[in-house]
Amino acid sequence: MHTHLVRLAAESGSTENVIVPKVSELIIGTVAFGLLVAFYFWKVHPNVRKVYADRTERIEGNIERAEALQAQATALLESYRAQLAEAQAEAGRIREDAYEQQRQIVANAQAEARRAADEIKTRAETQLAAERQQVVTSLRREIGDIAVELATKIVSHELRGDAEQRALIDTFIAELSSAEPASAGMGG
Repeated sequence: MHTHLVRLAAESGSTENVIVPKVSELIIGTVAFGLLVAFYFWKVHPNVRKVYADRTERIEGNIERAEALQAQATALLESYRAQLAEAQAEAGRIREDAYEQQRQIVANAQAEARRAADEIKTRAETQLAAERQQVVTSLRREIGDIAVELATKIVSHELRGDAEQRALIDTFIAELSSAEPASAGMGG
């Protein structure tokens, strides 16, 4: 390419060198470049540094805020975990209390059922004893009436009054009552 330029210059008939600039152009270019560099360092570079510093500060501030938020989140997570553990422990205590209450209720119900059964049994035994006594008394009277009727027929003579019949029946029953323990003692 250099040879091409030299040939082009030779053809045009000019003796000046095209590759080396004129001194006046070189001085104007150097001054213009110097002014441009001065303007850059005077106006542009401080703004660039300020924008860079602002961005750096914003990024560092965001990192600090993020770290603070992360620390808060970690503390909150630990707090929630502690509350969860406490709630689980409380639930365990409530369950244990409920089981204890259940056992007490079952024990009380069983004791109440036993008392009710014993009471029913006692009432039944008392009623049975009263009915037995009533039956025994009724049977003794009937036996006494039958014995009086039989004695009347045998003797052919009826006793005179109801009071005499009762006295005779009572005597007969007393004799039977005294004979029952004696016969029970012999049988045993």
